[in-house]
Amino acid sequence: MRVGIGTRRWWSLLLVAAAAAAFVGLGCGGSDGGARNRPDLAATVVREEPVGPRLLDLTIRSPALGTDAKARLMTPIGWRKGRAARRWPVLYLLHGCCDTYQSWTRSTSIERFPALRRVLVVMPEGGAVGFYSDWVGNGSEPGPGWETFHLVELRRLLERDYGAGTRRAIAGLSMGGLGAIAYAARHRGLFGAAASFSGLLHPLQDADDLLGLFGNYTDDPRAVWGDPVDDRARWARHDPTELAARLRGTPLFVSSGNGRRGPLDASAGGEDPIEITVFGESRAFVARLRRLRVPVHADFYGPGTHSWPYWQRELRRALPTLMHDLGAPRP
Repeated sequence: MRVGIGTRRWWSLLLVAAAAAAFVGLGCGGSDGGARNRPDLAATVVREEPVGPRLLDLTIRSPALGTDAKARLMTPIGWRKGRAARRWPVLYLLHGCCDTYQSWTRSTSIERFPALRRVLVVMPEGGAVGFYSDWVGNGSEPGPGWETFHLVELRRLLERDYGAGTRRAIAGLSMGGLGAIAYAARHRGLFGAAASFSGLLHPLQDADDLLGLFGNYTDDPRAVWGDPVDDRARWARHDPTELAARLRGTPLFVSSGNGRRGPLDASAGGEDPIEITVFGESRAFVARLRRLRVPVHADFYGPGTHSWPYWQRELRRALPTLMHDLGAPRP
């Protein structure tokens, strides 16, 4: 599926929309390329900063990334830090393209969700276009290892020092929707449930457009997953639609609008090309699941744009799926 505008125009609209959203909100086994989990190095927390009731920001020195990165924790009622502290179920919330780890608390009211008072919510930095993977890199220069940072380094720190248990669910929007579903598929059994809101769930379908986006953030857009033709197998290992069979047995929630202005949009206007694209990719993913007879709760809700009011609503709708496997009462 292609949006009827040029690649540069399409992705410039994505960047504008991401900035506007922020303003309004004031086995596959292993990874490809990039930094690897180094047994001789360990990630360390170099700073903790309380930023609000139940909100704690961590600055983490990451060997996988070769730099410091952030993660925001929303702690459950009764939480305390310590290796001997109570273990809590964990919900990972992943941000979208061109945004930050702060976005879920900046642009939604998740702190007021009663169901989330009983779990440790983890909102990690994922890079502007990190795409939740260890990059293949460029020649002798390794790329950032986002997948290793999230699923090895950060997870171990949280389990050791911050009360994270071994029951986990994961959800994300847009780029983060890809991350949530791909992580669940690539690391079977690590997450008990996964949800995508307006997710890029079939990147091979829009590979040329994605290369245009990558090119806005790196001199070599092929440093992320390689070339979509020559390295199609690597792209497929990061494409949720290609990984669909690996999701059998994982409760799934997938949602998207169709790009037309809907009930939660502040004003009238034309169609949203970004949501049109993710709608096509999300439908392709769900169709693949259904051909494989893999159960999925799909909420293709009709009119709706690529914006936070819909993602907050869809997180609420996804919570019964996500919370059930965490052992928490259904909201």
